[in-house]
Amino acid sequence: MTMAAMNAIDPDLLRSFVSIAETGSFTEAARRCLRTQSAVSMQMKRLEDGLGRPLLDRSGRAVQLTADGERLLVHARRILAAHQEAISAFTEPDLQGSLRLGTPDDYATSFLPAILSRFAESHPLVHIEVVCDSTARLSTQLADGTLDLSLITVGEHDDTDRLLVREPVVWVTSPHHCVHERDPLPIALFPPGCTFRRWALSALAAKGRAFRHAYTSLSMAGLVAAVRAGLAISVLGCSTVPDDLSVLRAGDGFSTLPNYAIALRRGGTERARLADCLEQHIIASFGIAAARAAGPPGAAEAAVA
Repeated sequence: MTMAAMNAIDPDLLRSFVSIAETGSFTEAARRCLRTQSAVSMQMKRLEDGLGRPLLDRSGRAVQLTADGERLLVHARRILAAHQEAISAFTEPDLQGSLRLGTPDDYATSFLPAILSRFAESHPLVHIEVVCDSTARLSTQLADGTLDLSLITVGEHDDTDRLLVREPVVWVTSPHHCVHERDPLPIALFPPGCTFRRWALSALAAKGRAFRHAYTSLSMAGLVAAVRAGLAISVLGCSTVPDDLSVLRAGDGFSTLPNYAIALRRGGTERARLADCLEQHIIASFGIAAARAAGPPGAAEAAVA
């Protein structure tokens, strides 16, 4: 099939493609999409043949996206989100009520604006109250029924119901200052109980690096402000690092930190119908199939997350 013959792209092909991009593995993508590995391989051949471009580089240990694959990924996520929104608009056009959605502060800044905007287009009568707090406190609110749904941060080996994305945690600094060379090292971290904080402190202790707690903030904006001013370094999820900050690597004397995952967790809500719609919308917006995470992933998962 040539590009001229490919007048439309099957959403199932895009779901499998996005799953490969998220996991770096045909095996894991097949598990997510509830297909066999050979079926996913055939789907990718069909997609690449139809577009007339190689989308995946299979030469390494983990499957990587080519430049054309990176371009397609952006469109694929938009198409899948729009596809889910179209279905929701006709299956639940008059859905109304209210939900309480929890999220850590940094996800509210990075991900929620686009998600809530698209959800409002297909479900204009649904009122959503957003609660920003730490993962520990959000988990407590989910357990006691205060929240209906929440985005949460989970560790490298946590098993969650809805895994949205997995990626590295990185050290960040201002490119205009040499704060990372100071001794003791000034650090800006989220409050105690934060997984990122625990990993950062463990890494510094393992290297015997002296440090001092310069700033603590529950808000990502507070941490970023301290880093931008050259007052401290911090640790953030890779996708949430502002463009004007620099990532510190092993060559700068900083250990590689574990990978983390953003997951979606349900509370004991009585508003199941509303929660189902928002849950499926969030999953589609993150560009992955609504599938359960199947245990701890291999190192390949982080390569293209």
